[in-house]
Amino acid sequence: MPSVSVGNVKLGRGESIKIQSMTTSNTRDVEATVNQIIRLADAGCDIARVTVQGKKEAEACEEIKNLLVQKGYNIPIVADIHFYPPAALMVADFVDKIRINPGNYIDRRATFKSIDYDDATYLRELKKIEEGFLPLVEKCKKRGIAMRIGTNHGSLSDRIMSRYGDTPFGMVESALEFARVCEKYDYHNLVFSMKSSNPIVMIEAYRLLASKIGDKYPLHLGVTEAGEGEDGRVKSSIGIGTLLLEGLGDTIRFSLTEDPWFEIDPCRRLVEFVNRTKRRPRGERISRNVRFPKGVSDGIVIFDQKDLHPDMVVFSDLDHAIELLPEIDAPVILRKHYDVSPEDLVIHASCELGSILADGLAEGIWIEGDYDQKLLHDLSHSIMQAVRKKSIKTEFIACPGCGRTLFNLQEVTKRIKSKTGHLPNVKIAIMGCIVNGPGEMADANFGYVGSQSGKIDLYVGKQCVERNIDEKDADEKLIDLIKAQGMWSDPS
Repeated sequence: MPSVSVGNVKLGRGESIKIQSMTTSNTRDVEATVNQIIRLADAGCDIARVTVQGKKEAEACEEIKNLLVQKGYNIPIVADIHFYPPAALMVADFVDKIRINPGNYIDRRATFKSIDYDDATYLRELKKIEEGFLPLVEKCKKRGIAMRIGTNHGSLSDRIMSRYGDTPFGMVESALEFARVCEKYDYHNLVFSMKSSNPIVMIEAYRLLASKIGDKYPLHLGVTEAGEGEDGRVKSSIGIGTLLLEGLGDTIRFSLTEDPWFEIDPCRRLVEFVNRTKRRPRGERISRNVRFPKGVSDGIVIFDQKDLHPDMVVFSDLDHAIELLPEIDAPVILRKHYDVSPEDLVIHASCELGSILADGLAEGIWIEGDYDQKLLHDLSHSIMQAVRKKSIKTEFIACPGCGRTLFNLQEVTKRIKSKTGHLPNVKIAIMGCIVNGPGEMADANFGYVGSQSGKIDLYVGKQCVERNIDEKDADEKLIDLIKAQGMWSDPS
Protein backbone atom coordinates (compact mmCIF):
# COMPACT_ATOMS: atom_id res chain seq x y z
CA MET A 1 0.00 0.00 0.00
CA PRO A 2 1.50 3.36 -0.97
CA SER A 3 1.21 5.91 1.81
CA VAL A 4 -1.27 8.77 1.50
CA SER A 5 -0.16 12.21 2.65
CA VAL A 6 -2.55 14.36 4.65
CA GLY A 7 -0.57 17.54 5.05
CA ASN A 8 2.58 16.51 6.91
CA VAL A 9 1.03 13.25 8.17
CA LYS A 10 1.34 9.97 6.29
CA LEU A 11 -1.19 7.13 6.39
CA GLY A 12 -0.55 3.60 5.16
CA ARG A 13 1.70 0.60 5.41
CA GLY A 14 4.76 1.13 7.57
CA GLU A 15 3.24 4.18 9.26
CA SER A 16 1.96 4.33 12.82
CA ILE A 17 -1.79 4.42 13.46
CA LYS A 18 -2.89 8.06 13.50
CA ILE A 19 -5.56 9.52 15.81
CA GLN A 20 -8.26 11.89 14.59
CA SER A 21 -11.07 13.97 16.02
CA MET A 22 -13.50 16.68 14.89
CA THR A 23 -14.29 20.14 16.21
CA THR A 24 -17.73 20.90 17.63
CA SER A 25 -17.53 24.68 17.27
CA ASN A 26 -19.26 26.70 14.54
CA THR A 27 -16.67 26.69 11.76
CA ARG A 28 -17.47 30.33 11.01
CA ASP A 29 -16.21 31.16 14.50
CA VAL A 30 -12.55 31.11 13.53
CA GLU A 31 -11.14 31.81 16.98
CA ALA A 32 -13.24 29.14 18.72
CA THR A 33 -12.40 26.56 16.06
CA VAL A 34 -8.69 27.34 16.19
CA ASN A 35 -8.73 27.04 19.98
CA GLN A 36 -10.40 23.61 19.75
CA ILE A 37 -7.88 22.40 17.17
CA ILE A 38 -4.98 23.59 19.32
CA ARG A 39 -6.44 21.77 22.30
CA LEU A 40 -6.80 18.63 20.17
CA ALA A 41 -3.23 18.88 18.92
CA ASP A 42 -1.91 19.38 22.45
CA ALA A 43 -3.83 16.25 23.54
CA GLY A 44 -2.10 14.15 20.86
CA CYS A 45 -4.52 14.40 17.94
CA ASP A 46 -2.77 13.88 14.58
CA ILE A 47 -5.50 15.13 12.20
CA ALA A 48 -8.43 17.49 12.89
CA ARG A 49 -11.68 17.70 10.93
CA VAL A 50 -14.11 20.62 10.66
CA THR A 51 -17.57 20.71 9.13
CA VAL A 52 -18.01 22.81 6.00
CA GLN A 53 -21.69 23.28 5.22
CA GLY A 54 -21.35 26.19 2.80
CA LYS A 55 -19.19 28.88 1.28
CA LYS A 56 -18.83 30.93 4.48
CA GLU A 57 -17.45 27.91 6.33
CA ALA A 58 -15.13 27.23 3.39
CA GLU A 59 -13.80 30.79 3.52
CA ALA A 60 -13.33 30.50 7.28
CA CYS A 61 -11.04 27.51 6.73
CA GLU A 62 -8.47 29.75 5.08
CA GLU A 63 -8.39 31.95 8.19
CA ILE A 64 -8.33 28.89 10.46
CA LYS A 65 -5.37 27.38 8.63
CA ASN A 66 -3.45 30.67 8.57
CA LEU A 67 -4.06 31.40 12.25
CA LEU A 68 -2.93 27.89 13.25
CA VAL A 69 0.30 28.35 11.32
CA GLN A 70 0.85 31.73 12.98
CA LYS A 71 0.49 30.02 16.35
CA GLY A 72 3.00 27.34 15.40
CA TYR A 73 0.57 24.47 14.68
CA ASN A 74 0.74 22.55 11.41
CA ILE A 75 -1.77 19.82 12.26
CA PRO A 76 -3.54 18.77 9.03
CA ILE A 77 -7.11 20.04 8.56
CA VAL A 78 -9.87 18.00 6.92
CA ALA A 79 -13.06 19.58 5.52
CA ASP A 80 -16.21 17.51 6.09
CA ILE A 81 -18.66 17.90 3.19
CA HIS A 82 -22.31 16.88 2.94
CA PHE A 83 -24.88 17.88 0.29
CA TYR A 84 -23.05 20.89 -1.17
CA PRO A 85 -20.27 20.23 -3.74
CA PRO A 86 -19.52 23.96 -4.31
CA ALA A 87 -18.23 24.16 -0.72
CA ALA A 88 -15.85 21.28 -1.42
CA LEU A 89 -14.45 23.00 -4.50
CA MET A 90 -13.86 26.20 -2.54
CA VAL A 91 -12.36 24.70 0.59
CA ALA A 92 -10.01 22.44 -1.39
CA ASP A 93 -7.83 25.55 -1.82
CA PHE A 94 -7.18 25.76 1.93
CA VAL A 95 -7.27 22.34 3.62
CA ASP A 96 -5.18 19.16 3.56
CA LYS A 97 -7.96 16.66 2.88
CA ILE A 98 -11.60 16.61 1.78
CA ARG A 99 -14.03 14.12 3.27
CA ILE A 100 -17.04 13.47 1.06
CA ASN A 101 -20.03 11.31 1.93
CA PRO A 102 -20.93 9.25 -1.17
CA GLY A 103 -24.49 8.94 0.11
CA ASN A 104 -25.23 12.62 -0.30
CA TYR A 105 -22.50 14.32 -2.32
CA ILE A 106 -24.45 14.00 -5.59
CA ASP A 107 -27.57 12.06 -4.60
CA ARG A 108 -30.39 13.80 -2.78
CA ARG A 109 -31.21 13.11 0.84
CA ALA A 110 -32.69 9.62 1.25
CA THR A 111 -36.46 9.33 1.53
CA PHE A 112 -36.30 5.53 2.02
CA LYS A 113 -38.45 4.91 -1.05
CA SER A 114 -37.67 1.89 -3.18
CA ILE A 115 -36.90 2.83 -6.78
CA ASP A 116 -36.85 0.30 -9.59
CA TYR A 117 -33.74 0.88 -11.72
CA ASP A 118 -33.06 -1.07 -14.88
CA ASP A 119 -29.41 -1.34 -15.92
CA ALA A 120 -29.59 1.50 -18.43
CA THR A 121 -31.19 3.88 -15.92
CA TYR A 122 -28.64 2.97 -13.28
CA LEU A 123 -25.77 3.62 -15.69
CA ARG A 124 -27.19 7.07 -16.35
CA GLU A 125 -27.16 7.71 -12.60
CA LEU A 126 -23.51 6.66 -12.46
CA LYS A 127 -22.74 9.06 -15.29
CA LYS A 128 -24.31 11.88 -13.26
CA ILE A 129 -22.06 10.97 -10.34
CA GLU A 130 -19.00 11.12 -12.57
CA GLU A 131 -19.98 14.50 -14.00
CA GLY A 132 -20.77 16.02 -10.61
CA PHE A 133 -17.78 14.52 -8.79
CA LEU A 134 -15.07 15.02 -11.40
CA PRO A 135 -14.42 18.74 -10.71
CA LEU A 136 -13.43 17.92 -7.12
CA VAL A 137 -11.29 14.98 -8.23
CA GLU A 138 -9.42 17.21 -10.66
CA LYS A 139 -8.92 19.93 -8.08
CA CYS A 140 -7.64 17.57 -5.39
CA LYS A 141 -5.32 15.93 -7.93
CA LYS A 142 -3.99 19.31 -9.05
CA ARG A 143 -3.37 20.50 -5.50
CA GLY A 144 -1.97 17.15 -4.38
CA ILE A 145 -4.36 16.85 -1.42
CA ALA A 146 -6.05 13.72 -0.10
CA MET A 147 -9.69 12.71 -0.08
CA ARG A 148 -11.63 10.40 2.22
CA ILE A 149 -14.57 8.62 0.67
CA GLY A 150 -16.49 8.08 3.87
CA THR A 151 -19.64 5.96 3.78
CA ASN A 152 -22.08 6.28 6.67
CA HIS A 153 -24.60 3.50 7.18
CA GLY A 154 -27.09 6.15 8.25
CA SER A 155 -26.92 8.18 5.04
CA LEU A 156 -26.99 5.73 2.16
CA SER A 157 -28.87 7.07 -0.86
CA ASP A 158 -32.24 5.76 -2.04
CA ARG A 159 -30.46 4.70 -5.23
CA ILE A 160 -27.95 2.50 -3.39
CA MET A 161 -30.53 1.04 -1.01
CA SER A 162 -32.90 0.26 -3.89
CA ARG A 163 -30.13 -1.53 -5.79
CA TYR A 164 -28.09 -3.19 -3.02
CA GLY A 165 -30.14 -2.89 0.15
CA ASP A 166 -29.45 -1.18 3.45
CA THR A 167 -26.50 -3.52 3.93
CA PRO A 168 -22.72 -3.62 4.31
CA PHE A 169 -22.58 -4.53 0.61
CA GLY A 170 -24.53 -1.35 -0.18
CA MET A 171 -22.15 0.65 2.00
CA VAL A 172 -19.13 -0.67 0.15
CA GLU A 173 -20.62 -0.19 -3.30
CA SER A 174 -21.58 3.38 -2.41
CA ALA A 175 -17.88 4.17 -1.87
CA LEU A 176 -16.59 2.15 -4.81
CA GLU A 177 -18.80 4.05 -7.27
CA PHE A 178 -16.89 7.20 -6.36
CA ALA A 179 -13.53 5.42 -6.18
CA ARG A 180 -13.92 4.21 -9.76
CA VAL A 181 -14.25 7.82 -10.92
CA CYS A 182 -11.05 8.72 -9.04
CA GLU A 183 -9.12 5.82 -10.54
CA LYS A 184 -10.45 6.52 -14.05
CA TYR A 185 -8.83 9.94 -13.86
CA ASP A 186 -5.62 8.70 -12.23
CA TYR A 187 -6.28 10.16 -8.77
CA HIS A 188 -5.25 7.75 -6.03
CA ASN A 189 -4.65 9.89 -2.92
CA LEU A 190 -7.61 8.20 -1.24
CA VAL A 191 -8.67 7.02 2.22
CA PHE A 192 -11.85 5.01 2.87
CA SER A 193 -14.23 4.57 5.80
CA MET A 194 -17.34 2.44 6.43
CA LYS A 195 -18.96 3.80 9.57
CA SER A 196 -22.05 2.56 11.38
CA SER A 197 -23.45 3.02 14.87
CA ASN A 198 -23.72 -0.78 15.05
CA PRO A 199 -20.24 -2.30 15.64
CA ILE A 200 -21.29 -5.58 14.00
CA VAL A 201 -22.34 -3.84 10.77
CA MET A 202 -19.23 -1.65 10.87
CA ILE A 203 -16.89 -4.65 11.19
CA GLU A 204 -18.60 -6.52 8.37
CA ALA A 205 -18.51 -3.49 6.06
CA TYR A 206 -14.79 -2.87 6.56
CA ARG A 207 -13.96 -6.52 6.02
CA LEU A 208 -15.99 -6.56 2.84
CA LEU A 209 -14.30 -3.38 1.61
CA ALA A 210 -10.88 -4.86 2.34
CA SER A 211 -11.79 -7.97 0.34
CA LYS A 212 -12.63 -5.70 -2.62
CA ILE A 213 -9.70 -3.25 -2.57
CA GLY A 214 -7.00 -5.28 -0.84
CA ASP A 215 -4.37 -3.00 0.63
CA LYS A 216 -4.46 -0.37 -2.12
CA TYR A 217 -5.69 2.41 0.16
CA PRO A 218 -5.55 3.34 3.87
CA LEU A 219 -8.62 2.84 6.05
CA HIS A 220 -10.06 5.30 8.56
CA LEU A 221 -11.84 3.30 11.30
CA GLY A 222 -14.71 4.43 13.48
CA VAL A 223 -18.04 3.50 15.03
CA THR A 224 -20.20 6.53 14.33
CA GLU A 225 -22.60 7.98 16.91
CA ALA A 226 -21.09 5.73 19.58
CA GLY A 227 -22.47 7.84 22.46
CA GLU A 228 -20.81 8.97 25.65
CA GLY A 229 -19.08 7.52 28.69
CA GLU A 230 -18.46 3.80 29.02
CA ASP A 231 -20.92 2.80 26.30
CA GLY A 232 -19.20 4.97 23.69
CA ARG A 233 -15.78 3.60 24.60
CA VAL A 234 -17.02 0.01 24.59
CA LYS A 235 -18.66 0.22 21.16
CA SER A 236 -15.67 2.00 19.63
CA SER A 237 -13.14 -0.41 21.16
CA ILE A 238 -15.06 -3.43 19.88
CA GLY A 239 -15.50 -2.14 16.34
CA ILE A 240 -12.13 -0.47 15.85
CA GLY A 241 -10.17 -2.95 17.97
CA THR A 242 -11.49 -6.00 16.15
CA LEU A 243 -10.22 -4.63 12.84
CA LEU A 244 -6.90 -3.36 14.18
CA LEU A 245 -6.19 -6.81 15.63
CA GLU A 246 -6.64 -8.18 12.10
CA GLY A 247 -4.21 -5.68 10.62
CA LEU A 248 -6.88 -3.42 9.11
CA GLY A 249 -6.87 0.30 9.79
CA ASP A 250 -4.45 3.21 9.50
CA THR A 251 -6.20 6.04 11.34
CA ILE A 252 -8.96 5.96 13.97
CA ARG A 253 -11.54 8.10 15.72
CA PHE A 254 -13.75 7.48 18.76
CA SER A 255 -16.97 9.41 17.96
CA LEU A 256 -18.00 10.30 21.51
CA THR A 257 -20.74 12.66 22.68
CA GLU A 258 -18.17 14.56 24.71
CA ASP A 259 -15.78 17.43 24.15
CA PRO A 260 -13.57 16.30 21.25
CA TRP A 261 -10.30 16.27 23.19
CA PHE A 262 -11.72 13.52 25.40
CA GLU A 263 -11.68 11.23 22.36
CA ILE A 264 -7.89 11.21 22.18
CA ASP A 265 -7.03 9.30 25.37
CA PRO A 266 -9.15 6.18 24.66
CA CYS A 267 -7.80 6.13 21.09
CA ARG A 268 -4.27 6.20 22.46
CA ARG A 269 -5.02 3.43 24.97
CA LEU A 270 -6.49 1.23 22.25
CA VAL A 271 -3.56 1.76 19.87
CA GLU A 272 -1.05 0.97 22.62
CA PHE A 273 -2.94 -2.21 23.53
CA VAL A 274 -3.22 -3.41 19.93
CA ASN A 275 0.47 -2.69 19.27
CA ARG A 276 1.50 -5.13 22.00
CA THR A 277 -1.16 -7.78 21.29
CA LYS A 278 -0.76 -10.71 18.94
CA ARG A 279 -2.41 -10.09 15.58
CA ARG A 280 -5.34 -12.35 14.75
CA PRO A 281 -6.34 -13.92 11.45
CA ARG A 282 -9.01 -12.09 9.46
CA GLY A 283 -12.34 -13.18 10.89
CA GLU A 284 -15.90 -13.46 9.72
CA ARG A 285 -19.15 -13.61 11.62
CA ILE A 286 -20.57 -17.09 12.12
CA SER A 287 -23.73 -18.51 13.67
CA ARG A 288 -23.07 -21.25 16.22
CA ASN A 289 -26.69 -21.94 17.15
CA VAL A 290 -25.80 -23.02 20.67
CA ARG A 291 -27.80 -22.21 23.78
CA PHE A 292 -27.06 -22.13 27.47
CA PRO A 293 -28.22 -25.26 29.33
CA LYS A 294 -31.59 -25.14 31.04
CA GLY A 295 -31.39 -22.99 34.14
CA VAL A 296 -28.41 -21.00 32.86
CA SER A 297 -29.51 -17.77 31.21
CA ASP A 298 -26.89 -15.12 31.87
CA GLY A 299 -23.78 -14.92 29.71
CA ILE A 300 -21.96 -12.90 32.36
CA VAL A 301 -19.99 -14.31 35.29
CA ILE A 302 -18.87 -11.64 37.76
CA PHE A 303 -17.53 -13.69 40.66
CA ASP A 304 -15.64 -16.91 41.24
CA GLN A 305 -18.54 -19.24 40.53
CA LYS A 306 -17.67 -22.83 41.45
CA ASP A 307 -20.76 -24.50 40.05
CA LEU A 308 -20.56 -23.59 36.37
CA HIS A 309 -22.66 -25.97 34.32
CA PRO A 310 -20.66 -28.95 33.01
CA ASP A 311 -22.11 -28.45 29.52
CA MET A 312 -20.45 -25.03 29.20
CA VAL A 313 -16.85 -24.47 28.09
CA VAL A 314 -14.64 -21.82 29.72
CA PHE A 315 -11.59 -20.51 27.86
CA SER A 316 -8.87 -18.47 29.55
CA ASP A 317 -6.32 -18.66 26.71
CA LEU A 318 -8.00 -16.42 24.16
CA ASP A 319 -5.50 -17.06 21.37
CA HIS A 320 -6.04 -20.80 21.74
CA ALA A 321 -9.79 -20.24 21.95
CA ILE A 322 -9.96 -18.51 18.58
CA GLU A 323 -8.47 -21.59 16.90
CA LEU A 324 -10.85 -24.04 18.58
CA LEU A 325 -14.14 -22.17 19.00
CA PRO A 326 -15.61 -22.82 15.55
CA GLU A 327 -15.47 -26.55 16.29
CA ILE A 328 -17.08 -26.42 19.75
CA ASP A 329 -20.76 -27.33 19.92
CA ALA A 330 -21.45 -25.95 23.38
CA PRO A 331 -21.84 -22.52 25.00
CA VAL A 332 -18.48 -20.82 25.54
CA ILE A 333 -17.50 -18.40 28.30
CA LEU A 334 -14.40 -16.26 27.74
CA ARG A 335 -12.51 -15.84 31.01
CA LYS A 336 -9.83 -13.17 31.41
CA HIS A 337 -8.02 -11.69 34.40
CA TYR A 338 -6.92 -8.07 34.11
CA ASP A 339 -4.45 -6.05 36.12
CA VAL A 340 -4.65 -2.60 34.51
CA SER A 341 -6.23 0.72 35.36
CA PRO A 342 -10.06 0.94 35.21
CA GLU A 343 -9.70 3.18 32.13
CA ASP A 344 -7.57 0.58 30.37
CA LEU A 345 -9.85 -2.24 31.51
CA VAL A 346 -12.77 -0.79 29.53
CA ILE A 347 -10.65 -0.55 26.37
CA HIS A 348 -8.77 -3.85 26.69
CA ALA A 349 -11.72 -6.06 27.64
CA SER A 350 -13.97 -4.52 25.01
CA CYS A 351 -11.35 -5.01 22.32
CA GLU A 352 -10.22 -8.57 22.96
CA LEU A 353 -13.38 -10.13 24.45
CA GLY A 354 -15.74 -8.06 22.32
CA SER A 355 -13.95 -8.97 19.10
CA ILE A 356 -14.52 -12.69 19.72
CA LEU A 357 -18.15 -12.17 20.75
CA ALA A 358 -18.77 -9.94 17.72
CA ASP A 359 -17.81 -12.82 15.42
CA GLY A 360 -20.31 -15.13 17.10
CA LEU A 361 -17.59 -17.39 18.52
CA ALA A 362 -18.65 -17.26 22.18
CA GLU A 363 -21.73 -16.72 24.28
CA GLY A 364 -20.50 -15.11 27.49
CA ILE A 365 -17.67 -13.43 29.39
CA TRP A 366 -16.05 -13.74 32.81
CA ILE A 367 -13.92 -10.70 33.65
CA GLU A 368 -11.72 -11.03 36.73
CA GLY A 369 -9.46 -8.59 38.56
CA ASP A 370 -9.13 -6.40 41.61
CA TYR A 371 -11.97 -4.08 40.66
CA ASP A 372 -15.23 -2.94 42.16
CA GLN A 373 -17.89 -5.53 41.38
CA LYS A 374 -20.24 -2.88 39.98
CA LEU A 375 -17.58 -1.84 37.46
CA LEU A 376 -17.20 -5.45 36.31
CA HIS A 377 -20.96 -5.94 36.21
CA ASP A 378 -21.66 -2.75 34.22
CA LEU A 379 -18.76 -3.26 31.82
CA SER A 380 -19.74 -6.88 31.17
CA HIS A 381 -23.30 -5.85 30.37
CA SER A 382 -22.10 -3.01 28.12
CA ILE A 383 -19.90 -5.39 26.11
CA MET A 384 -22.65 -8.00 25.78
CA GLN A 385 -25.16 -5.37 24.68
CA ALA A 386 -22.77 -3.78 22.17
CA VAL A 387 -22.34 -7.14 20.39
CA ARG A 388 -26.10 -7.77 20.46
CA LYS A 389 -25.88 -10.73 22.85
CA LYS A 390 -28.35 -9.27 25.34
CA SER A 391 -30.19 -6.06 26.15
CA ILE A 392 -30.54 -4.91 29.74
CA LYS A 393 -30.70 -1.14 29.26
CA THR A 394 -31.61 1.46 26.70
CA GLU A 395 -29.17 1.76 23.82
CA PHE A 396 -28.40 5.34 22.84
CA ILE A 397 -27.15 6.19 19.35
CA ALA A 398 -25.79 9.68 20.01
CA CYS A 399 -23.64 11.65 17.58
CA PRO A 400 -20.52 13.45 18.81
CA GLY A 401 -21.61 16.84 17.53
CA CYS A 402 -19.94 19.24 15.11
CA GLY A 403 -20.46 22.72 13.72
CA ARG A 404 -23.80 21.59 12.26
CA THR A 405 -25.24 20.68 15.67
CA LEU A 406 -28.45 22.54 16.56
CA PHE A 407 -28.63 21.94 20.33
CA ASN A 408 -26.37 21.11 23.27
CA LEU A 409 -25.79 17.43 22.53
CA GLN A 410 -23.98 16.57 25.74
CA GLU A 411 -26.58 18.20 27.96
CA VAL A 412 -29.55 16.75 26.06
CA THR A 413 -28.04 13.25 25.89
CA LYS A 414 -27.44 13.17 29.64
CA ARG A 415 -30.95 14.48 30.30
CA ILE A 416 -32.71 11.98 28.04
CA LYS A 417 -30.52 9.17 29.36
CA SER A 418 -31.54 9.99 32.94
CA LYS A 419 -35.22 9.77 31.99
CA THR A 420 -35.22 6.78 29.64
CA GLY A 421 -32.07 4.78 30.40
CA HIS A 422 -33.94 1.96 32.14
CA LEU A 423 -35.69 0.52 29.07
CA PRO A 424 -34.23 -2.77 27.77
CA ASN A 425 -34.74 -3.51 24.08
CA VAL A 426 -35.27 0.18 23.29
CA LYS A 427 -32.90 2.15 21.04
CA ILE A 428 -33.02 5.94 21.04
CA ALA A 429 -31.06 8.05 18.55
CA ILE A 430 -30.08 11.57 19.58
CA MET A 431 -28.77 13.47 16.56
CA GLY A 432 -27.61 17.05 16.40
CA CYS A 433 -28.75 17.60 12.80
CA ILE A 434 -30.39 15.79 9.90
CA VAL A 435 -27.23 14.74 7.99
CA ASN A 436 -27.25 11.22 9.44
CA GLY A 437 -30.32 11.55 11.63
CA PRO A 438 -33.06 10.00 9.48
CA GLY A 439 -30.81 7.18 8.29
CA GLU A 440 -29.74 6.18 11.77
CA MET A 441 -33.40 5.94 12.70
CA ALA A 442 -33.26 2.65 10.78
CA ASP A 443 -31.34 1.12 13.68
CA ALA A 444 -33.33 2.89 16.39
CA ASN A 445 -36.86 2.66 17.72
CA PHE A 446 -37.08 6.39 18.38
CA GLY A 447 -35.22 9.46 17.20
CA TYR A 448 -34.61 12.93 18.62
CA VAL A 449 -33.15 15.08 15.82
CA GLY A 450 -32.29 18.76 15.61
CA SER A 451 -34.26 20.34 12.74
CA GLN A 452 -33.45 24.02 13.35
CA SER A 453 -32.23 26.13 16.23
CA GLY A 454 -34.31 25.29 19.30
CA LYS A 455 -36.52 22.89 17.34
CA ILE A 456 -36.65 19.08 17.39
CA ASP A 457 -38.09 16.45 15.07
CA LEU A 458 -39.19 13.17 16.65
CA TYR A 459 -39.10 9.85 14.83
CA VAL A 460 -40.55 6.39 15.26
CA GLY A 461 -38.22 4.19 13.27
CA LYS A 462 -37.50 5.97 10.00
CA GLN A 463 -40.73 7.99 10.07
CA CYS A 464 -40.81 11.57 11.32
CA VAL A 465 -44.00 11.79 13.40
CA GLU A 466 -43.64 15.27 14.93
CA ARG A 467 -41.82 18.23 13.41
CA ASN A 468 -40.30 21.42 14.80
CA ILE A 469 -41.23 20.84 18.43
CA ASP A 470 -39.90 23.37 20.92
CA GLU A 471 -36.88 21.82 22.61
CA LYS A 472 -38.38 22.45 26.07
CA ASP A 473 -41.27 20.12 25.21
CA ALA A 474 -39.36 17.46 23.28
CA ASP A 475 -38.31 15.20 26.19
CA GLU A 476 -41.85 14.60 27.39
CA LYS A 477 -43.17 14.17 23.86
CA LEU A 478 -40.48 11.55 23.29
CA ILE A 479 -41.59 9.70 26.42
CA ASP A 480 -45.20 9.95 25.22
CA LEU A 481 -44.15 8.32 21.94
CA ILE A 482 -42.40 5.48 23.78
CA LYS A 483 -45.53 4.91 25.85
CA ALA A 484 -47.77 5.03 22.78
CA GLN A 485 -45.66 2.30 21.18
CA GLY A 486 -46.07 0.10 24.28
CA MET A 487 -42.32 0.15 25.07
CA TRP A 488 -42.36 2.12 28.33
CA SER A 489 -41.92 0.70 31.80
CA ASP A 490 -41.54 2.61 35.04
CA PRO A 491 -38.09 2.59 36.63
CA SER A 492 -37.75 -0.19 39.20
